[in-house]
Amino acid sequence: MKPKTIHPEGWAPALGYANGMLMSDGTLHIGGQIGWDKDKKFVEGGFIAQMEQALQNIAEIVRAAGGDVTDVGHLTWYVKEKAEYVERQREVGQAYRRVFGKHFPAMSMLVIKDLIEDEALVEIEATAYIAPCN
Repeated sequence: MKPKTIHPEGWAPALGYANGMLMSDGTLHIGGQIGWDKDKKFVEGGFIAQMEQALQNIAEIVRAAGGDVTDVGHLTWYVKEKAEYVERQREVGQAYRRVFGKHFPAMSMLVIKDLIEDEALVEIEATAYIAPCN
């Protein structure tokens, strides 16, 4: 079986990339999600709002593939401002739990110089496992 492109219903088209690729073994690779909505418009509210929207986007892609956020096994975060992330840990945690609840997959965080979209403050990519794991 060939990989299946995952694109949540109602989202603006992804041009030059796929939001998600579901492999025949049930592994779902989710491309980096940023703080914009289904129409590719950035949410207002800065870092925390963008982070929460990126996580919501990941959740929607996982659901479109037939899974749930508890199927996410790994998140990689790319942040432009380490200090803001560290200073706002309480808000980060609250926003995270609104989307992922108490599910805490393996995570990596990289502090980077910039992202492709000028308005983006954070980008998060994920790997999920939709098929039962052995």
